[in-house]
Amino acid sequence: MQLLGHLLHAVKPSPTLAITRQAAELRRRGVDVISLSAGEPDFPTPDHINAAAKAAIDAGQTRYTDVDGTPELKAAIVRKFQRENGVTYDTSEISVGTGGKQVLINALLATLNPGDEVIIPAPYWVSYPDMVRLAGGTPVEVSCPADQHFKITSAQLQKAITARTKWVILNSPSNPTGAGYSATELKELGAVLLGHPQVYVLTDDMYEHLSYDGWVFSTMASQVPALRDRVLTVNGVSKAYSMTGWRIGYAGGPKDLIAAMATIQSQTTSNPCAISQAAAVAALDGPIDFLAERNEVFRQRRDLCLDAFNDTPGLMCRRPEGAFYLFPSCAGLIGRKTPAGVELTNDVEVSRYLLEAARVAVVPGSAFGLEGYFRISFATSTAVLEHACSRIRQACDQLV
Repeated sequence: MQLLGHLLHAVKPSPTLAITRQAAELRRRGVDVISLSAGEPDFPTPDHINAAAKAAIDAGQTRYTDVDGTPELKAAIVRKFQRENGVTYDTSEISVGTGGKQVLINALLATLNPGDEVIIPAPYWVSYPDMVRLAGGTPVEVSCPADQHFKITSAQLQKAITARTKWVILNSPSNPTGAGYSATELKELGAVLLGHPQVYVLTDDMYEHLSYDGWVFSTMASQVPALRDRVLTVNGVSKAYSMTGWRIGYAGGPKDLIAAMATIQSQTTSNPCAISQAAAVAALDGPIDFLAERNEVFRQRRDLCLDAFNDTPGLMCRRPEGAFYLFPSCAGLIGRKTPAGVELTNDVEVSRYLLEAARVAVVPGSAFGLEGYFRISFATSTAVLEHACSRIRQACDQLV
């Protein structure tokens, strides 16, 4: 009996989740494995957010809510966009989902027809292409190498757009590279998009508040106001507020698109968790002074790993503007042999070697659309990162 739908054959399980599970299984078997594969802050959810969730439980706010978000949370999101991004939305232009992933897939399901194309700069978050395929569209990957800081240029964008292009996805700061688009770069891309009125822009701003070295976050809807009615600005509380398990993502965008996304959500999950929504109100309306201290810790961890990788023969890494990832090139390791005489021919084999020899789990760059790299998350303790970098250096030194 054939149980799998035809679309599922084109979709792969998340590589990051698969590697995280593999590392967890090795640990359950007693193997000392350090996992740097998952993008999850190790800081706790702030107390005032937890308190709001507890108060919601005590007040009996445990029933169904409006399908795509409570009025209170939508109002808080409107305030957030106005206060932090200078973009004005009505609550009818706000969608709330069970994490950013649901918001993204709702938008694609609501808009894509067979043959529609979605431009995705590579390297990209692993889920983008498969989400597009699952929604019936065609991902168009545009390679953005390190010498252009892993970012798509206006010339590349112009060349990639066709009559079938429906969306362009921009993720800044980026998972997996931490690269961030400046206001000037967004305006240059926006100038191209203004000439193609059929193309919508999906900006994934999930790492907005994680930035370093004075880099200033910008988003397309604020930098190119003429595109506002063609931009879906996606964000969430997972990363900045250490609320990954609370599962709240949100977006602001065109009213008709938001309504279509709500229709899809009404027939899938219905509303996000009522308690999580109450907590998200407290997160968005509450103090964010804790972010500066946490970002400084992240910066120190970034620099620790960056220095270690750039001091390791065969590795080379660019300094990211934001997020909590490093994306070092392992091209200098490809072609070398392990102590057992096995030649490493690609980044997947390099990553496998690091897991087996160094007991450190990383994600190969090919999973993100750019071969010859691997990704680590430095959202874990400094002591663990020091140990992991030392293991990676020792394993690399053993190659011949």
